[in-house]
Order: sequence, then structure tokens, then C-alpha cells
Amino acid sequence: MNIPADIFTEHNNVDPDTLANLGPLRRLAGIWEGRKGIDLAPKADGPERREYLERIEMQPIDPQSNGPQLLYGLRYHAHINTIDEDITFHDQVGYWLWEPATGLIMQTLTIPRGQVVMASGHATKGDMQLTLEATRGRTDYGICSTSFLEGAFRTDRYRIEVLFHRDGSWSYVSDTSLMVRGRAEPFAHRDANRLAKVGEADVNPWLKIVKARVVAE
Repeated sequence: MNIPADIFTEHNNVDPDTLANLGPLRRLAGIWEGRKGIDLAPKADGPERREYLERIEMQPIDPQSNGPQLLYGLRYHAHINTIDEDITFHDQVGYWLWEPATGLIMQTLTIPRGQVVMASGHATKGDMQLTLEATRGRTDYGICSTSFLEGAFRTDRYRIEVLFHRDGSWSYVSDTSLMVRGRAEPFAHRDANRLAKVGEADVNPWLKIVKARVVAE
């Protein structure tokens, strides 16, 4: 990445409308549900395949600046149950971020088992497919886990592919390479689902303020 000489000065005249500036991530904004998720995970007696139900809410946040770097994004929460259980099977929060100037896309994810990931990729506004990756050991776009997970289920790589469909739905396949303690070869942990929109996204807080001022005037 090219770092500019001036790392402090932020953009002037930033458009407050996040939904209008999300590039390819605009298609992710909203509330989504999928009922045909498949999870392939390691167990003591071999791989386990389970079906799951998923709900993801993705809402726009205000534009964010790292000095001259300007990002637009979505805050998300994914909640997953299995077909045969009502208790939470997987819970995940994070952000999808887009840098219009470079085409950089980032996904951050945090799960309540003590793991955080930041994955990155590049795309253009009209792309119908996104690919992002993260690698253990990197200080940018890496993976950080608890001591237990590092010793028992070490995550070496994370990759997610998102495909946008012409009917407005989208699907994903996430592949995680795990080194399970006592196993000689890495385990390919995979999750996949297709989601349909069940609710629209709200506007970001800054834009609400701007619209309220216009109405008042």
C-alpha cells in the first residue's frame, strides 16, 4: 500500500450517504435469512456435517477516516441456529468496509469463543463476486485467537467468497484451514449458505441528521 506523505489531513466535503457509496457492498445492506446452510466441522470421530438457519442484519455506519483514507461500511450481526436445536450455534459480529479510492474491501469478524479476523480483497463497484482472505501471523489482515484455540484448533487461513445473484439474493462459502491438535493434516472447515432479503437497511446516523435539517428548513 502506498502511504501518502500527509497522513493526518482528512477529506473535505464527505458525502454522508453511506448506502450511496458502498460500491459492491451495497448489495449486502439489509436484513437477510437463509435456511439451507451447511457446516462441515472437525470432531473426535471425524468430520461432522450439520444444516443451519441463519439471520444476518447489515446496517450502514457513518463514513470513517484514517487521515486521508476514507471508508464506507456496514455493521453486521450474524446469528445461526441448527435445524434440530433452538440454542445459538454460531454468533458473529463485525464490519464490511469499502475504500472507494482503491477498491479495497475488508471484513472484520469476532466470535464469542475468543477469535477475531480481518480479511481483505479488492473489487470494483459492479462486481458480482467478492473474495477476501486472512492469514495467521500477519499484522495486517490476520487472525488472532485465544491460547486454547491456538493450541487445539489453530486457524491458519480464512477465505470467504461472496456471490451476488440476479434475483437479489447472495450466497457465500467460507473456508477455514484448521490445524487440530493430534492431527497431521489441516482440516478444511467450510460454511456455506444462500440468503434472501427479509428487510431493508436503515440510513446511517449522519444522513438522518442531514435529512432532519432539510425538513426543518
